[in-house]
Amino acid sequence: MLWVWLTLGAAFVQNVRSLLQRQLSAAGTGPLTVLGATYVRFLYAVPFAWLGAALLFADRPVPDAGPAFWLTSAFGGVAQIGGTAALLGSFRRRSFAVGTAFSKTEAMQTAAFGFVLLGDSLSWLAFAGILISLVGVVVMTVKQSPEDRAQWQGGVGLGLLAGAAFAVAAVCYRGAALSLPDGTILERAVATLAVALTVQTAAMGLLLRLREPGTLTAVLAVWRLGAAVGALGALASAAWFSAMTVQNAALVRALGQVELMFAFLTSVWLFRERVRWRDALGGGLLLLGVALLI
Repeated sequence: MLWVWLTLGAAFVQNVRSLLQRQLSAAGTGPLTVLGATYVRFLYAVPFAWLGAALLFADRPVPDAGPAFWLTSAFGGVAQIGGTAALLGSFRRRSFAVGTAFSKTEAMQTAAFGFVLLGDSLSWLAFAGILISLVGVVVMTVKQSPEDRAQWQGGVGLGLLAGAAFAVAAVCYRGAALSLPDGTILERAVATLAVALTVQTAAMGLLLRLREPGTLTAVLAVWRLGAAVGALGALASAAWFSAMTVQNAALVRALGQVELMFAFLTSVWLFRERVRWRDALGGGLLLLGVALLI
């Protein structure tokens, strides 16, 4: 059950990180663009990831990583950026709810990619849990009908593309960690995380340099809040990667959807938002799916 506690911890810490990250790009008040706020999670997490790797391997040899480790770690990092771009694209089409909901098909797509690429399989009970939790997420997220058919189709397409990219990233991270010849769960996870974050920081930094050159300066200016976001992001990712090292990535990503419940509870407790019947129904289905997974 170690993977369960690692996943729950990762989801909780990631929710806290998201709360801080939203302050950086809040409409009208945030100092950064959406891409800039996204870049913060990579740039400021890199030092913490490499510091963790240095501490873990301070008194022992670094594992002899082969080409499979470097390729899958890097490809996973690029795929995660692609998923983020697709999700942001759905938001630009004013399909925030639709895009978010269908990006959560990530767990089911991870199961498919994991079976094809790694030979991971799921029991029927676990598959049922993933399906029920997905329905719960859709019920909680899609609160109203879209304004027109084109908006719906755009949100669904980009949402599914985001889910596929996130699924590929999850499977790549698990494959990279398992490809290392030796090491503890945490050592494998942190080594994979450090490489993936480095690739993401370099790739997205180049993108910002070309598209939003002024944003890089703004990102460096928010180093205090950025450092907090980076530390929490690195901690959450280390827990995610550790969980995926010991368990099927599809189960980890499905259980990780409890982050939506954490966000829901935060909105009720912190922002005093009203509970709607769809929220209660979707949350109940999500918890039922999680129970089946565990």
